[in-house]
Amino acid sequence: MTPVVVLDASVGVKWFRREAGSNEARELVRAHLGGSTLLAVDTLFLYEVVSGATRGQDVGAMERVWADLQALDLAIVPPGAELMAAAAAQRQALGCSTYDAFAPGLAALLRAPLVSADARAHGRYPGVRLIGDRL
Repeated sequence: MTPVVVLDASVGVKWFRREAGSNEARELVRAHLGGSTLLAVDTLFLYEVVSGATRGQDVGAMERVWADLQALDLAIVPPGAELMAAAAAQRQALGCSTYDAFAPGLAALLRAPLVSADARAHGRYPGVRLIGDRL
C-alpha cells in the first residue's frame, strides 16, 4: 500500500516559487509522481496554492499554475462533515485559523503525516514535518 502524506498549501506554493524548502517540496512531488507516495490535500489547498504561487504575477499565471496542479493528480479530499469535525478539533488544539486547520484535520482523519512550511500554524501538530524558511 502506498503511504499517504498530507500537504499544507505552504508546501504547494514552494513548487512554483524559488525559496527555502522548494527543493524538498519538489522532492515530494517526484515521490508522488513516481508512485512511492500519495499526496493528499483538502480542496482549499488548490485555491491557496494558486493564490500564493501567483502573487505579484500577471493573471495568466493563475491558469498556468492551475493546469500544473491538475496534472499532478493529487488525492483531493472534498469538504464533508468528517473533515469539518477534524478541522475544528485541530483549530482548537493548535490555536490556528480555520483555513490552517484543514490540512492537519485531514492528516488526523487519514492518520497520515503532515508536511507544512508554516510553523506558526502547524508547529504543534504531532509529528509534523516542517520545511523551508518559516521554521
